[in-house]
Amino acid sequence: MIPRQLTSTLLKRLRQMPAVALLGSRQVGKTTLALELDFGKPSHYLDLERPSDLAKLADPELYLSGLAGRLVILDEVQRVPDLFPVLRSLIDERRRAGEKTGQFLLLGSASPELLQQSSETLAGRIGYLELNPLHLPELPYPAQSLQTLWDRGGYPDSFLASDEETSIEWREDFITSYVERYLPQQGITATPIVLRRFCSMLAHQQGATINFSKLAGSLGIDGKTARRYLDLLEGLYLVRSLPPWTRNAGKRLVKSPKVYWRDSGILHTLAGLRNLEQILGHPLCGASWEGFCIEQILGHLPKGATVSHYRTHAGAEVDLVIEQSNGKILAVEIKRTLSPKLTPGLVESMATLKADRGVIVIPEGEPYPLSKSVNAMGLLSLLKTIF
Repeated sequence: MIPRQLTSTLLKRLRQMPAVALLGSRQVGKTTLALELDFGKPSHYLDLERPSDLAKLADPELYLSGLAGRLVILDEVQRVPDLFPVLRSLIDERRRAGEKTGQFLLLGSASPELLQQSSETLAGRIGYLELNPLHLPELPYPAQSLQTLWDRGGYPDSFLASDEETSIEWREDFITSYVERYLPQQGITATPIVLRRFCSMLAHQQGATINFSKLAGSLGIDGKTARRYLDLLEGLYLVRSLPPWTRNAGKRLVKSPKVYWRDSGILHTLAGLRNLEQILGHPLCGASWEGFCIEQILGHLPKGATVSHYRTHAGAEVDLVIEQSNGKILAVEIKRTLSPKLTPGLVESMATLKADRGVIVIPEGEPYPLSKSVNAMGLLSLLKTIF
């Protein structure tokens, strides 16, 4: 098991809150992390997709009442939304008995928006954490692993596969399980073929603003349905919509989000790219690298930072605008080159954004200045020094 950086934060939140929800897409490592936790008291694990475990909760209040004093781990909790009112009652009862924190660890592959009932029922009693696919600093030899992580993506079973073919097979199975099982569980009635085509078309528009009418027309569905599919993929932690920077700047700004597949390995499989050589020679290469870097950066931002992209209709753009809680702004451009140039468009964009500094992210290398306020640096260097 690769030690996850979120472990210490998870333990801290369990010592602060009666319940913690650890969320993230399937197969990202939530269960492994939960079962490896050393929380200092016994734990009890239930997989709510296993019929035998689900049967134990026929009378959830009776069963869970017998587990006082333990950390109860409930996996795939979104499958049993009726459980949340019972958890609220048990939490309050145990609080009165002196057990104030570390009662329940809920694992789920749906966002808080899709778990809205928990947000309402357990308000003030639950904290949320998100586990992402592997990040570079989590790896034993990050500099040597960068290309493999970009190629295979950060799902542990894909990244750690014994060879490229095994990694590809795992990713194919992952995609198939979503389009044939998990997406239909969310109420989507489209066939697996249509869902796979929708995902593949999104892959070929990595980092673009999506024209839903055009996308829907290619699939024989309406624009609202295509929008719903995208929202669902985002809620399942598979896709990210990066919002636009929309303050009044006296310029005609693009006001649509940019859409990315969050895991580069899944992106490459959906696009039919089977190895690094094919990726480097494909028109998708730049967008894939951009999305990969954005996910790595967002996984290391401090709490309170907000992100967006900036683009004018005239073509000036910044791939990632990071606004810190102290008001400082960092403009990030991402380039798949070792010799980046400081462009007039970036200078103009930074002036409009009132950015305090800018960074051009390159695949590797120590930081060096391109101007007084703009540095070029390798991705790993940025992750180590971002704030």
